[in-house]
Amino acid sequence: MFTGIIEELGTVVGIDELGDSARLAIRGAIVASDAAHGDSISVNGVCLTVVDNADGVFTADVMGETLKRSTLGSLRAGAAVNLERAATVATRLGGHIVQGHVDGVGSVLSREAGDQWETVTFSLPEGLSRYVVEKGSITVDGISLTVTAVTDDTFSVGLIPTTLKLTTLGAKGVGERVNLEVDIMAKYVEKLLGKARQS
Repeated sequence: MFTGIIEELGTVVGIDELGDSARLAIRGAIVASDAAHGDSISVNGVCLTVVDNADGVFTADVMGETLKRSTLGSLRAGAAVNLERAATVATRLGGHIVQGHVDGVGSVLSREAGDQWETVTFSLPEGLSRYVVEKGSITVDGISLTVTAVTDDTFSVGLIPTTLKLTTLGAKGVGERVNLEVDIMAKYVEKLLGKARQS
């Protein structure tokens, strides 16, 4: 489990293509400082398992399904990535409950700069809008954000200077793709209500 509060911007330093999977090598001094084999680290919102860790670089395997259903398949050496270690029982829940399971891939539709912040609008894949509500939470490339507006196929968020500076969203251009994870609570509520109606 994660909170969607990015700890650092890491850098992809290597990608080994392994047929229907890949092994990523990512430099991230903070998240790698105490990472051990088997630990979970969120990379652009995708929960990956640490295989090895040395000199501030950790490696993680990514199976074909994840490469196809997220933006990790388009990463190249030198790319910046949002990193967060798994939460502990002592972690402050500054964002919201994030699983690191991508529900869909959206893209940046527009950016509107304000005096100190920026409004960014993203496309919303079919079937996800029912889980997204104004003032609710959504995860974009691993970042816990508050929804400011939502339609059947788009949603908007406001990005403060800290988010613009310390995450990949500060440099994402129109048309670039992002990993999306909706609030897991909404999914559970939907399932429970569906079962209640059937009984």
